[in-house]
Amino acid sequence: MSQIAPMPIAITMGDAAGIGPEIIAKAFLNSPHATRGCFVAGDVQTMRRALALVQRGGVSLPVAQMDSVGALADLPPGCLPVLQIGEPLGPVAVGQISAAAGEFAGRCVVWAAQAALRGEVSAVVTAPIHKEALNAAGPPYDGFPGHTEMLQWQAALHAGKSPDSVPVRMMLSNPELRVVLVSIHLSLARAVQAVTFASVLQTIEITHSSLQSMLGRAPRIAVAGLNPHAGEGGLFGSEEVEVIAPAVAAARAAGIDVGGPFAPDTVFMRARAGQAEGFDVVVAMYHDQGLIPVKYLGVEQGVNSTLGLPFVRTSPDHGTAFDIAGTGCADPASLLAALAAARRG
Repeated sequence: MSQIAPMPIAITMGDAAGIGPEIIAKAFLNSPHATRGCFVAGDVQTMRRALALVQRGGVSLPVAQMDSVGALADLPPGCLPVLQIGEPLGPVAVGQISAAAGEFAGRCVVWAAQAALRGEVSAVVTAPIHKEALNAAGPPYDGFPGHTEMLQWQAALHAGKSPDSVPVRMMLSNPELRVVLVSIHLSLARAVQAVTFASVLQTIEITHSSLQSMLGRAPRIAVAGLNPHAGEGGLFGSEEVEVIAPAVAAARAAGIDVGGPFAPDTVFMRARAGQAEGFDVVVAMYHDQGLIPVKYLGVEQGVNSTLGLPFVRTSPDHGTAFDIAGTGCADPASLLAALAAARRG
């Protein structure tokens, strides 16, 4: 009996002025097993230039232009499959903010999200975009500070709902630590205001549901406080007593294995793999509180996952790295980790 091939994984090209095309080219060139069943949603000529840069006279890997997602199954091994998304993108200066590159990157993300929502791809792995370039691209892309919000918008449109009714959360992970954020791309002042009973409880619920699916069991969740020493009983802030602890209690009453709020300066150490407490994930109150410990433990294996979407989305845990774009020295390890995470679902 013949086996049905799994649906492919779409890799969005990211900002053409950054390292996205280079790390994708390196992944296909050096890790054919890891990239099997994947294709690039991007620009054919940009990917050809990226391949020429990273090959540097070595083994040649041709770019195969696809005319549809289904064409991937007919391509021979040993090529880099690219589905051209809309009109070709002309050359852009590497390492520089470009409205054209920002618009094309946004276009690829929207196409990939819609393909996933149509059931044409099994997962979406997104190479880095540049937020200033996305903003420079103008409507509709200037309305989104990053991938997470853009994907939420597409999921809501597909469901005929408002974005607020399709809540999502960002999870950053590496082999040692998982962190889910209550708020994402907000100023620190607005992030503090976003710490409400409803937002903390919703984050715990989304984390529980998503990790239960990933792990095949109920996760043990630790919740970080907002203030130093988790407020020290109200001496250093009242959010723990008035907001976070009640949300933790409500989640626990609903059967979720969750504890906290714990002091933010120690909870991440307690949740590292192999620690006695055995926490599977930390819910952090804001962007830098959660991302600094994950990135300190190793960006090269970091993965960004969007929880709450009706499809799997992962990405490398780094940005466009304009400072090294065009040198060919960018490391594809985080992209490969994101591909592995996408396959696991």
